Amino acid sequence: MRLEIINFRVNEDERGCLVAIEENKTIPFEIKRVYYIYNTNDKKRGFHAHRKTKQLMVCLNGSCSILLDDGYSRSEVTLDSPSKGLLIEQMVWHEMYNFSDRCILMVLASEPYDENDYIRNYCDFIYEINNSKNLNS
Repeated sequence: MRLEIINFRVNEDERGCLVAIEENKTIPFEIKRVYYIYNTNDKKRGFHAHRKTKQLMVCLNGSCSILLDDGYSRSEVTLDSPSKGLLIEQMVWHEMYNFSDRCILMVLASEPYDENDYIRNYCDFIYEINNSKNLNS
């Protein structure tokens, strides 16, 4: 699995810091949906993969951990800076947890919400991964 952390350019002066995120420039897709997660009371989130949607996760405040699983390997990433984003490609199972107090996790998505794009059962995810491997062999 290829993990990609995108380091954003931070424009900083005596007034503070500014980070600009531009579709197809700073991030490798067109942004069709933006949402953010906060006040989680440290409850785990995610537990799904997307068939088509690419996502970029940015921790705007605080920190959280993200488990990534492509069906072959697993990795864990901690996001703790608004100047870095985690790119999650299609067909990667992800779980977000270990949210700090006042954590705000923003997600930019390449597709609008579509329930049919979600794989919410891990066994179904592994089945689809294995099935696509067999089709491509």
